[in-house]
Amino acid sequence: MTQQRIIDGTTGFTALIGKTVGTSDWLLVDQRMIDRFGANTGDEQWIHVDPERASTGPFGGTIAHGFLLLSLIPALANQTFEAIGFSARVNYGLEKVRFPQPLLAGSSIRDTVTVVSVEATPTGSRITFGHVVESDSGGKPVCVAQTVILFTSASTPQS
Repeated sequence: MTQQRIIDGTTGFTALIGKTVGTSDWLLVDQRMIDRFGANTGDEQWIHVDPERASTGPFGGTIAHGFLLLSLIPALANQTFEAIGFSARVNYGLEKVRFPQPLLAGSSIRDTVTVVSVEATPTGSRITFGHVVESDSGGKPVCVAQTVILFTSASTPQS
């Protein structure tokens, strides 16, 4: 299991700008996970959920939805660090997202996380993280993204 880095407040994140925070454990993305994501989002295109038809398609099998890969980033990134000195964290948005290579069903992925920037806000710190999600099959990453998370100050009142 991956060793979580403890990052203490804004100062801790600022010291890591441009550096790798850590790399998650491998996570299997199997057909069941892909099928469930397709059913939950209404994206049941054959390239994702029809193994028989996809076997003769452009990738030789079903592939994971790009948005499935993107949705797994928080769970993978959470394995790499624990932030202390904040009251909460909130998804603020995304900067850049690309899917350079499809992920075949039955492959495993892991996320390498870096700190891109840290910005002070009236309610805390807005931190941009870089993510490179790679496949155990090698080649190009299956997802490259920047996520922006708002970490609220420990003194920020909560409703």
